[in-house]
Amino acid sequence: MAAAADFTGTKRAMAYALCKHLNVDPSTVSNTSIEGSDIASLFSHIVNSSEDEVMKWVKFSMDFAGSDGKQHALLDNLNKDLSQKSVLLGDGLKPSAADIVVFATVQPFVSCVSNRELQKFPHVLRWMDYIQNIVDFGTTLQKINVAKSVFDPPSQHPKKGDKGDTESSSKKAVSGQKIVYKSNGSADSKKPAGETKAPEKKETPAAKDNKTSGDKKKDKSAGKTAEKASEKAPEKAADKDSECNISILNIQVGLIRKAWKHPSADSLLVEEIDLGDGNVRQVVSGLAKYCSPEDLTNRHVVLITNVKPGKLRDVMSAGLVLCASTEDHTAVEPLIPPEGAKIGERISFAGYFSHVGLMESLKMF
Repeated sequence: MAAAADFTGTKRAMAYALCKHLNVDPSTVSNTSIEGSDIASLFSHIVNSSEDEVMKWVKFSMDFAGSDGKQHALLDNLNKDLSQKSVLLGDGLKPSAADIVVFATVQPFVSCVSNRELQKFPHVLRWMDYIQNIVDFGTTLQKINVAKSVFDPPSQHPKKGDKGDTESSSKKAVSGQKIVYKSNGSADSKKPAGETKAPEKKETPAAKDNKTSGDKKKDKSAGKTAEKASEKAPEKAADKDSECNISILNIQVGLIRKAWKHPSADSLLVEEIDLGDGNVRQVVSGLAKYCSPEDLTNRHVVLITNVKPGKLRDVMSAGLVLCASTEDHTAVEPLIPPEGAKIGERISFAGYFSHVGLMESLKMF
């Protein structure tokens, strides 16, 4: 069995990670105690806990390590359990001792399973990729290369180069306005049915001259009004198009250097986010119910940086941290930037040019 072959290394990595998790010196756990103990005994030796939820996962690890040929069924159960959460215990993002024990137990087995088989356990793979990048297991366990699918959405909106439709629609809008002006003019000129015609009055030459000059002035002012309206119409259409263009959002990768509770709002956290090149932003986020300051410290996030700075409960905020949530909003997590993205790098979404497209793209993270 793959797990049994590396069982000593598994326990060594498990002990190291548990000590780091509890801020205990790993050298206090001897090799003798590691090699001569099973998973449950080693866990009890390092972690002083008897909580039912924690011990349930310790038992899972014991069953996984001791069962030959049943690992696929156990992985399937683990995959179902992880379908609605990021870590095994708790509603946030911080790994628990249970996550460390289970990861160290299943890692040797998963590393020997074919990629085709692993695709049956997408939630396990996502969880393992997260744990191995946030928990220090030392050098005993090698990281698993998780193949991440590339999301290439179909184009649902005109590309920047496709000016034909936009121009034609703008022309239609302008021509439509001209028709409205003409119809309004003709409507004014018509007389209601049944109206009694007033007797005609003879006009003197001086009166005719005054009337002619007055009509000319009215025509000129009406022409100028129509021109101004037709000029503003395409501008308004262009402004509306720019409002729907995702390129107006400056979405960048940042690193949270520090996080602390808002001094006057229990639901808010304040983060100091590094955008590289000495650019540090202070951002206020409504994440206090879902994440602790420790969960967010040294975490890479995605944020919108071209928003107008303002105060939230007397604390200045200059950005928006983008998050994802479950449908019932019982769990909310900051989005994870694409792998390999550098601090300060701008994120774009190929094929999408509207806020709707942005929301659809963010669901794939």
